[in-house]
Amino acid sequence: MIAERLRVEVLEASRVLAKSGLVMGTFGNVSGVDREAGLFVIKPSGVDYEKLTPADMVPVSLADGSVLEGKLRPSSDTPTHLELYLNFDCGGVVHTHSQYATAFAQARLPVRCMGTTHADHFRGDVPVTRPLTHDEIAGEYERETGKVIVETFRTGNLRPDEIFAVLVSNHGPFTWGKNAHDAVEQASTLEYLARMEATVRAIAPDAPRPDPALVDRHFWRKHGATAYYGQNKK
Repeated sequence: MIAERLRVEVLEASRVLAKSGLVMGTFGNVSGVDREAGLFVIKPSGVDYEKLTPADMVPVSLADGSVLEGKLRPSSDTPTHLELYLNFDCGGVVHTHSQYATAFAQARLPVRCMGTTHADHFRGDVPVTRPLTHDEIAGEYERETGKVIVETFRTGNLRPDEIFAVLVSNHGPFTWGKNAHDAVEQASTLEYLARMEATVRAIAPDAPRPDPALVDRHFWRKHGATAYYGQNKK
């Protein structure tokens, strides 16, 4: 069985996601990548989380998106994950339909960075993509979803290593991280921040933005070479 360790990692991350309250039923998917091996592993489509085993996880080629082993079909969102791996330097990707983040996606509104809690995790607003065109929807829909995410970051001059999430217009959130577990944590963080943003919009729609210097200070004290939050890891 190829990618055995990665299969276990993705399965464990999938179980964490299932227990997180961020997904319902068989919705949502998790993947993790092994770039040296030229593949990523993703949850199979429509299979109950509780019934999954490592052997059920589907290895997919980074070169062409083909299934490398097994009889189960990969998640229908596999082409989206592939586009993110090809364009973003990340080790894991998660898609959910979590309530608040999805509500913002359906409203076509970004989750704004309104304070230090947000800035501790994302260096700026979590963006929302433009809607897909009719041709994009009718064509390779899932691949086009990945492409519009990449387009959103490029045209907005945004860095996927500073903002680890996106809202796909009228669809839902995708998050990524250094591995599958980190991507799940980013999905949980995004949902928490979306709940806070909904509250801010309700109680103070015209609340002023934080000073960019404050945003940067909070982000960089937890991220990058100058980070000093927490304990040194030996």
